Amino acid sequence: MAVINRIAGFADEMTAWRRHLHQHPELQFNCHETAGFVVARLREFGITEIHEGIATSGVVAIIDGQGAGPTIGLRADMDALPIEEATGLPHASTSPGKMHACGHDGHTTMLLGAAKYLAETRNFTGRVALIFQPAEEDGGGANVMCQEGIMERFDIAEIYALHNVPGLPEGRMTTTPGPIMAAVDTFHIYVTGVGGHGAMPHETKDPIIAAVGMVQAIQTIVSRNHYAADDLVVSVTQIHTGTADNVIPAEAYICGTVRTFDPEVQAMVKRRMEGIVAGQAAAYDVDVKLDYRAGYPATVNDPTKAAFASTVAEQIVGPENVDGAAGREMGAEDFAYMLERRPGAYLFLGQGDSAGLHHPEYEFNDAIAPIGASFFAKLIETAQPVA
Repeated sequence: MAVINRIAGFADEMTAWRRHLHQHPELQFNCHETAGFVVARLREFGITEIHEGIATSGVVAIIDGQGAGPTIGLRADMDALPIEEATGLPHASTSPGKMHACGHDGHTTMLLGAAKYLAETRNFTGRVALIFQPAEEDGGGANVMCQEGIMERFDIAEIYALHNVPGLPEGRMTTTPGPIMAAVDTFHIYVTGVGGHGAMPHETKDPIIAAVGMVQAIQTIVSRNHYAADDLVVSVTQIHTGTADNVIPAEAYICGTVRTFDPEVQAMVKRRMEGIVAGQAAAYDVDVKLDYRAGYPATVNDPTKAAFASTVAEQIVGPENVDGAAGREMGAEDFAYMLERRPGAYLFLGQGDSAGLHHPEYEFNDAIAPIGASFFAKLIETAQPVA
């Protein structure tokens, strides 16, 4: 493994940054304290072009290289999750009900490490745009930053990001050309009937029976309405109704998620769900409202940029530890919005055995931070070398 020596030399400092961030998690767009910490470090590194308050608390900093050239964007997410931490670590969250359970504290640290090195050496041409983004978990901060014009304002030509992966061997890096993560939609179904005594169901319009029929029918979208080779997930994740054993309620609520890669498949699911809900409402004589919300689009790597990023990763962790055609997965990521606007690539970095992402016992592996920082730095130096 060829972690850049200078970055390895301040690995302990990176660990301190990460653990500070872990102790002070913030949610959605309200990452003001995190952004303040980031800006303070960037100024310590001698970076003078720093733009704050983008998408409420996002930060973009520019490092100029030696001579003219394009601008490459490097992105890290900063927000945490509304989870009560259960690690018991000395640096555990000090904010009740908030936790860095997805490693965004580590992602921010990796980009800060790359920033420190690149600001010192400037062994590249063109510019680097360091993008510290809020609201990846909820709110689509990447989309808001794009809507506020960061691609045009900073003339970003291409863009890259990393995410840690529990269970993937420490230091192993993967990506894939084309789609790498799915689009995510959410559906909410509100069923309204007529409640009554559990002993007199004939006097009611039972929303429970209607809800059960809808849930069963929704499962046929995957099994009967789409080609089996097209990746599709439709999962009902919530059903809420009723208050007592002898009362038929008046209302029921169903919620779930849809994951797709193909816009035509996505449209088919919405169309079929509308038909199912209307049909079941008629069958059970209840009123139904479907609220179908399109979320993050599919995360789609530019094939050329993904291949380039893989070759850079090989320089850091060795060819035997890089899979540039690892395939796609059904998770979602709002970096998709940035890749819709500029070519680039999203990669995964293994952090070894740990609790899974979004788990209350998850802990970022500080040993991989210098790897991620070295990857970002080497990518810039390889893409835009000094003659």
